[in-house]
Amino acid sequence: MTAPERYLDLLKRVLTNTLFAEEPDVNASQATFVTRFLSHYVNGPAISMLPLARMDNLQACVTDVITKGIQGDLIETGVWRGGATIFMRGILAAFEDADRSVWVADSFEGLPEPDAVRFPIEASAHHGAVMEKGYGHFAASLEDVRANFEAFGLLDGRVRFLEGWFKDTLPTAPIGRLAVMRLDGDYYESTMDALTSLYDKLSIGGYAIIDDYGEDEWTYCRQAVDEFRAAHGVTDELVEVDRRCWFWQRTR
Repeated sequence: MTAPERYLDLLKRVLTNTLFAEEPDVNASQATFVTRFLSHYVNGPAISMLPLARMDNLQACVTDVITKGIQGDLIETGVWRGGATIFMRGILAAFEDADRSVWVADSFEGLPEPDAVRFPIEASAHHGAVMEKGYGHFAASLEDVRANFEAFGLLDGRVRFLEGWFKDTLPTAPIGRLAVMRLDGDYYESTMDALTSLYDKLSIGGYAIIDDYGEDEWTYCRQAVDEFRAAHGVTDELVEVDRRCWFWQRTR
């Protein structure tokens, strides 16, 4: 293992609180997973709630676009405490990539209110005890996220924050090209807003990662992705990272 590989392995384990502890099993029952998720991530020191398999996928995608010279920046829409975007910036540092920026897009005040008529499952989950009291709607302040970047020595001018609801910030964001877009907006509208505003900017050979594509008990994320792909003629193969997260590489 090279020195940069050792650095990235250590970084992702610190970010995910898996240096000395085991991560929750994403294949466990929903009740078991939620209990472990709360204790390990939300109430623990983790800065990212991504399983290591998703961190490995992110690393592979970013590494691929760097080594192949695929043009574009990196973005995550829905960042929580900033862990995945910190990891993105760390990968750029490890490869001494001096050109790309990392875009950190979030409301920094939690998840938006779903339309209860159009998306009843999401609305029910949004006001449920787990989401409200347990997860706190995944709210993390901009100040906290900036402080987390700074703690790892990775806060600089190539970390670009987009604060606000995706429907307001993404359409006019000054992003030229993207090489990796990681969507973690949880709900239908957040996912569709991100795809609609960003997909045309994704370079051929770049990657679209959908964190909640495999979820169907509390979100319509999969429906948003399937509808977008169908409407825009996207036929690139969807590949499973784990049962909740899927991605594809843009070929045309």
